[in-house]
Amino acid sequence: MTTPDSPPNPVARPDALELFAQSDEAAIPIHLVPAGRLDEILPDAATRRWAETTGFKGGAKAHVLLPSATGDIAAVLLGAGSAPSGEPCGPSDLLLGHVAGSLPAGAYRLGRGFAQPELAAMSWALGAYRYRRYKPNPKNGDAKAARLALPPEVNRARLDNTVEAVWLGRDLINTPASDLGPAEIETAVRSVAARHGATVRSVVGDDLLLQNFPMIHAVGRASPRPPRLIELDWHKPGGRPNAPKITLVGKGITFDTGGLDIKPASAMLIMKKDMGGAAVALSIAHMIMGQEIDVRLKLLIASAENAIAGDAFRPGDVLRSRSGVTVEIGNTDAEGRLILADALALADESTPDSIFVFATLTGAARTALGPDLPALFTNDNALAARLQEIGEAIGDPVWRLPLWPGYDRNLDSDVADMNNVWESPFAGSITAALFLKRFVKSAARFAHFDLYGWRPAGRPLGPRGGEVQTARTVLEVLRRESEAGA
Repeated sequence: MTTPDSPPNPVARPDALELFAQSDEAAIPIHLVPAGRLDEILPDAATRRWAETTGFKGGAKAHVLLPSATGDIAAVLLGAGSAPSGEPCGPSDLLLGHVAGSLPAGAYRLGRGFAQPELAAMSWALGAYRYRRYKPNPKNGDAKAARLALPPEVNRARLDNTVEAVWLGRDLINTPASDLGPAEIETAVRSVAARHGATVRSVVGDDLLLQNFPMIHAVGRASPRPPRLIELDWHKPGGRPNAPKITLVGKGITFDTGGLDIKPASAMLIMKKDMGGAAVALSIAHMIMGQEIDVRLKLLIASAENAIAGDAFRPGDVLRSRSGVTVEIGNTDAEGRLILADALALADESTPDSIFVFATLTGAARTALGPDLPALFTNDNALAARLQEIGEAIGDPVWRLPLWPGYDRNLDSDVADMNNVWESPFAGSITAALFLKRFVKSAARFAHFDLYGWRPAGRPLGPRGGEVQTARTVLEVLRRESEAGA
């Protein structure tokens, strides 16, 4: 068990693996009931009458416990509503997570109505998550008490690894900046790397200037916690020597004051989540390595704290990037794209097949799509289609926005090669994506995910708090591509 003085477990919380019962345990069935179809699920008239007496009609997320003749729980009914109503989209199997943290202690199993057992089991695990570092003994009991027996067709190893990765990313995002700075992110990366036999190097503090990462240094130099560039490399043991080169790049701003263009207090309340892109990238890396996806993997995390001090970078400053491009600072609160630019320049130097960028980058993306739907920008139409299709099917959606070339001119500067913002309030997420794309010249495939990294209210797939949006979707796309020999 962690305590407030101990670091977050960088690989897995033990309770993430205590969500499932042995498949041969006597277990209580959970039936998924579409609205208006109670007769099909419960042919017994007395049991149907009990359900109706309690007011259960199969509405989405409603549930009821059915008693046995001895007073035990005979079954659980979970409402599926009148149409596919998973959370936040997709099959109704995803609704199972709604009851994972609230059922009485005991073993449960999938009953009638579930079409995708592995997806349902994943939902159970994600819905059971709670952040316990500072509140290890909740008043309302422990969500671990209810366990799900897995049917034999579920790939347990893959399920466990994905749960570990998602819980890891959520824990990192939920940890406040007082206990999570750039050094702690590096610790998490090194621990995951050690688990899988990957190699890690980092460039820290003033060494960033010596090794040509000037914009990461500029953004983080005002903080007493040194900024850094963290690099992980891995390939599948015995994998193809020509396997696709996949580079994941994550924004690791551990707290964002806005810099000298300071945010209002209300906008700082959850800025601990501004390293959500780094958490997503590390979660995906953990899944790629744990499930031995046949790729040549590189993970790059640019991490800094955007603090305010006498040596903070200023509006109007001109910074030179790793690629040599000069950038005029139109707003110090657009710092994430600056640190990512140096990381992307490094990523592009090795000519990867794909670069995937993850960042809590713009409020404009939230205005356009809301908190549940990350924006996707890519130069690959086929990839965009796969990401959207798979994301909706597994409850981890994305929505494509255009890399509209007509807005590229809005980054022009009178005194430097480019500005880091456009003065207009329009198309902020597109402009930010175009900024990043300027630093990718050689990679064949580019995809940028502008995500929120936070769930504003509890839902079946998890409670309020940090969320590694797009992680499961990207992993599934890469897994299928690898199996097809892409």
